[in-house]
Amino acid sequence: MSAHFARPDRHPALDGLQDRRMLRELAYVDGQWRAGDAGQTFEVNDPASSEAIGWVSKLNSGQTNLAIDAAARAFPLWRDLLPQERAAKLRRWYELILQAKEDLALIMTLEQGKPLEESRGEIDYAASFVEWYAEEAKRLNAEGVTGHLVGAEMMVRREPLGVVGVVTPWNFPSAMLTRKAAAALAAGCTVVAHPSSETPLSALALAELADRAGIPAGVFNIVTGDAATIVGRLCADARVRALSFTGSTEIGRLIAAQCAPTMKNLIMELGGHAPLIIFADADIGRAVDIAINAKFATSGQDCLAANRIYVEGPIHNDFAAAFARRVSALKVASGLTPDADIGPLMHERAIRKVEEQVADALARGARCIVGGKRDGAGELFYQPTVLTDVPDDALIMREETFGPVAAISTFHSEDEVVARANAIEYGLVAYVVTRDGARMLRLGRRLEYGMVAINRVKITGAPVPFGGIKQSGLGREGSRHGIEAFTELKYLCIDTQ
Repeated sequence: MSAHFARPDRHPALDGLQDRRMLRELAYVDGQWRAGDAGQTFEVNDPASSEAIGWVSKLNSGQTNLAIDAAARAFPLWRDLLPQERAAKLRRWYELILQAKEDLALIMTLEQGKPLEESRGEIDYAASFVEWYAEEAKRLNAEGVTGHLVGAEMMVRREPLGVVGVVTPWNFPSAMLTRKAAAALAAGCTVVAHPSSETPLSALALAELADRAGIPAGVFNIVTGDAATIVGRLCADARVRALSFTGSTEIGRLIAAQCAPTMKNLIMELGGHAPLIIFADADIGRAVDIAINAKFATSGQDCLAANRIYVEGPIHNDFAAAFARRVSALKVASGLTPDADIGPLMHERAIRKVEEQVADALARGARCIVGGKRDGAGELFYQPTVLTDVPDDALIMREETFGPVAAISTFHSEDEVVARANAIEYGLVAYVVTRDGARMLRLGRRLEYGMVAINRVKITGAPVPFGGIKQSGLGREGSRHGIEAFTELKYLCIDTQ
């Protein structure tokens, strides 16, 4: 049990934990729970109420180095295990995650704010990556090469890189960790992970379960504290052979620059600013369903969120009216409230950015037909909002939107909307709603995005390569490509004469 659990000022909802050992506040290094230097901590709060949830260890650069030391020591033993042995430990971790689903979901909702049902869904999603890579661990096979040299046999095999740094965001604190770490562990790498300081408790709970699953000391480490200090150390250390990061494009560029001197493999899922293109042949009811789900999951705090909604002229007014009715019915409340649809934003900075984008759009001629201001549910709540007639030069059409604000604009031809959708630096995901099969194929090619969803929202999962192009990232996560990112190809040429 965490040392501070009995504090009277701790969030009362924590009494709902079935296993109080899931609330861990110490960092996890080399198989041990570690306090910060001189007992330094930082507070983690519920964004819905500002109540304290925990006081988490704040590790420094030297302690980060100890975690890298531990991962480096553990690497040869973990690498040399049979793939089936690594797979068995990952499989046990997966089973424990599912067994602890309710506690993990409660912790996530308390520190991140998303509705509890969404948190349960994320735990299932997080567990699916551990299960998937438990199986993929056994499939990294060597391949033969057709010979071009007399008296030689050639083969190519994949070998684990070594120590991997993992840096995860606050909006999906469990799934982003398992998607990265499970792939690296399955490949035979060891991991030093830094979770966002706004949502570290989900990562520490997963470390508790990894420890119970028998993952050896030093193989999986969670280092909590100041991002600049910890991530800077991961970038600078040559023993860290790869770094996997999910976050903003701006921070991704800084990390890439810091990693350049040590020539690390980089896997980066960066910003997104997804277009949702609705053609006049679409069923309006289905289009509204897709738009609601694509825009308002995680209260709009999602790199996959459909921020720019382009609607073909003939159905624009009907779609906007139907969409506005649905949006106005969304329930704004704490994530612990039954049937909550929209929870709080993560921090005051997010609220201010949404307010700035809405004000800018209105100043440029947009109309607000639903919402448009902070909600009375609490300091960090913003009303689900619909803006129409939003011009392309508005901030909300050019900058990633991390909040429950939907911007609608009209288009009149396929060529026009494709050009507008592509005219930004991001290229993560695009959504299309149409009944025209030929158009589906055309847009699948013409849209400059790493992923294109046609007539649906949910497209991600462990078997598929997740990632973007342009300024939305490097590499892919999930699928067999996700594990290959943590390996090097080695070519063997053996003389047989």
